[in-house]
Amino acid sequence: MMNTTSKTCTSIRIAALMISGVVLLSGCGSTSGQRTKLAGGLIGSSQKPNASAPLIAALGGGVIGRDAGLAISKADRQRALEAEYRALEAAPGGQPVTWEGSGVTGAVVAAAPYQVGSQNCRQYSHTVTIKGQQTVARGAACRNADGTWTPLN
Repeated sequence: MMNTTSKTCTSIRIAALMISGVVLLSGCGSTSGQRTKLAGGLIGSSQKPNASAPLIAALGGGVIGRDAGLAISKADRQRALEAEYRALEAAPGGQPVTWEGSGVTGAVVAAAPYQVGSQNCRQYSHTVTIKGQQTVARGAACRNADGTWTPLN
């Protein structure tokens, strides 16, 4: 049974998580150079490094990285990982974060956050479609204090 203080702390953590995601993503359209459209936002630049790259790298390949038979380019794999990060970090539960690459599309849907100890965690699914063929991978990840997400096995 959760007491009032625990409920308040959980609410504050969720609000902070949402605010940090908005702040992190608010600068996505401010860089110059060539960009990739991703779920209604602009991520990445060919001229400047992506500030969220270390956060995305911490996903360790994401749930799609577990599928060795998934033949997509390095650039498309990066788009997929960016979508996983955005879904975990800022998307409301059940809201798809979509991405599009060269002959491949994807959608990441994260469930509502839940607490494991002091960490916020989320289950999520990632659907990748190549030439009309869908592959669905599922997983869960927990958010660390430094803003990275650690996938659960």
